[in-house]
Amino acid sequence: MTSSAWGRVGEDGTVFVRTPDGERAVGQYPVGTPEEALKFYEDRFASLETEVSLLDQRVHSGVLSPEEATESVRTVRTQVTEANAVGDLAGLAARLDALLPVIAAQRSVRKAEKAQKTAEAKEAKEALVAEAEKIAAGNDWRHGANKLRDILERWKALPRIDRPSDDALWKRFSGARTTYTRRRKAHFAEQDEKRGAARVVKERLATEAESLADSTDWGPTAGRYRDLMSEWKAAGPAPKDVDDALWARFRGAQDRFFGARDAANAALDAEFAGNAEVKEQILVEAEALKTELERTGDLEAAKRAFRDIADRWDAAGKVPRARIKELEGRMRTVEQAIRSTEDARWKRTDPEKSARADDMVSKLQAAIDALEADLATAQAAGEEKKVRDLEENLASRRMFLEAAQRASADFGG
Repeated sequence: MTSSAWGRVGEDGTVFVRTPDGERAVGQYPVGTPEEALKFYEDRFASLETEVSLLDQRVHSGVLSPEEATESVRTVRTQVTEANAVGDLAGLAARLDALLPVIAAQRSVRKAEKAQKTAEAKEAKEALVAEAEKIAAGNDWRHGANKLRDILERWKALPRIDRPSDDALWKRFSGARTTYTRRRKAHFAEQDEKRGAARVVKERLATEAESLADSTDWGPTAGRYRDLMSEWKAAGPAPKDVDDALWARFRGAQDRFFGARDAANAALDAEFAGNAEVKEQILVEAEALKTELERTGDLEAAKRAFRDIADRWDAAGKVPRARIKELEGRMRTVEQAIRSTEDARWKRTDPEKSARADDMVSKLQAAIDALEADLATAQAAGEEKKVRDLEENLASRRMFLEAAQRASADFGG
């Protein structure tokens, strides 16, 4: 019989393993020596020991999930317990049992991490839902659909959370997408309707513009074109290809009319250039008349001369449009000077004011005459105080009389 620390070989070739619970037969090795028999079963133990060591490494590294690790420990431990091998099977089992607290700690960590990730995912999904609802309530019809698709992709990248919360948030998100899609379709349907109505209006405006393109009734037609342009802007956009074509018709007609008007005005300006030269000569006389009026103050002579100048001015005819403001402005300056002189004279010769001034002179003169009579009486009676009072009163009245006489002379001038 051959034996070792963990097993022995009986005389009949039976191999036993020693355990804390006693010996247990693990097999027979009828062929070969006892040493070879023990080595065969000890090699089996070495394989088990290697498997346990590998599992220990995998558990501690966290490669396995706690569930996978628990199942692996359970499987290997059963193999160790029932192993037909010779070695420290109880030690291997103890090593496997020592992994269970490690797995439990990993399970707690993973549970906390999962809870944290779940909370973060919930918060992220709530933010995505809020963003989607904001888009659904807004009017970003151009980019809103793309933004919602981007939000959906971000939603898919997030882990699921507890089912009730996940379902509730998805329902809100899906509802926001539906709301936006419905409102977007309604908006574009309304836009299509408006563009259709604008097309009808602009077709009418383009047709009318074309009918006016050859008109030579320059003023009223230009005014009508301005009205048509206002109506065009107020009509809003038609479908783009139609809008561009209608605008080309409208603008083409407008350009034809205003081009013809500009050509006609240019011809008239050339025709009126001689009239401008005549009016410049007349202005020389008119401005000299203004200077003479300022020097002599002879209003009547200035008015007579200006009437003749004005008649010749009107007879000279129209001038080029570019010269109208300049020439008319110079003529108005002369006319205004004559009118201002006339207004000033009228103020000085106003009959009502002259009559009031004359009346004031008469009343003051009568009062002075009466005071002079009273003064003579007082002087004769030797009433010195009364004489002083009357003399002061007379001096004051005579000052007023002089002022009234000057005013009366101004109005009578």
